[in-house]
Amino acid sequence: MTHITTITLRMPLNMGEVNCYLVQNGDNFVLIDSGFSMNRPQLEHALEQADCQPGNLKLLLLTHGDFDHTGNATYLRQKYGTKIAMHRDDWGMLEQGDMFYNRKRGNPVMRWLAPRLIGFGKDKRCTPDIAVEEGYDLSPFGIEAKILSLPGHSKGSIGVLTGDGDLFCGDLLENTSGTPRLGSIVDDAERMQQSVEKLKVLGIKTVYPGHGKPFEMEALKISP
Repeated sequence: MTHITTITLRMPLNMGEVNCYLVQNGDNFVLIDSGFSMNRPQLEHALEQADCQPGNLKLLLLTHGDFDHTGNATYLRQKYGTKIAMHRDDWGMLEQGDMFYNRKRGNPVMRWLAPRLIGFGKDKRCTPDIAVEEGYDLSPFGIEAKILSLPGHSKGSIGVLTGDGDLFCGDLLENTSGTPRLGSIVDDAERMQQSVEKLKVLGIKTVYPGHGKPFEMEALKISP
């Protein structure tokens, strides 16, 4: 039976919180997103509490390349021996430490300022091990789930849909104010709306967003 642990970590500069999700099936674990590096002790404590140890963390799956989701990726691969997977369209964010890589928007000032304020040095950069795309099967890593391509927040944004109807949606959707809604950072509004429409026919039960509390899919009321 699949068990989901929500790991909520504070973001720097009072920017709120970000969620990581530890999905367990027997002795197999898959971690979805990794938080900021400044919260590494809290993340590791949560992994230890779940008895997730080096050797049984089968995969670190990154829903997209932003710093608050990739900050501990390199460290976890080194310590836990896990593989890193993400959509190839966002690989450059992790490889170059550039959250604006392959995005349509983002003013030049923020492009210069963000890495200096938040910090994503060379020790946090790496090349992912696995490129995932629509339909990629996660059963070889111990969980019955597949990848959904959900662009809009970034070109390489993805979701994870389990056989039980649980969706991990990254920053496509959020629930930080008690009302589920579209993610607040939009790179491509048209593709984001298409991604949301795609979800409506998939029999999703519970949504686990990158920011905010999990919610039932029926609570999402978004019109074109």
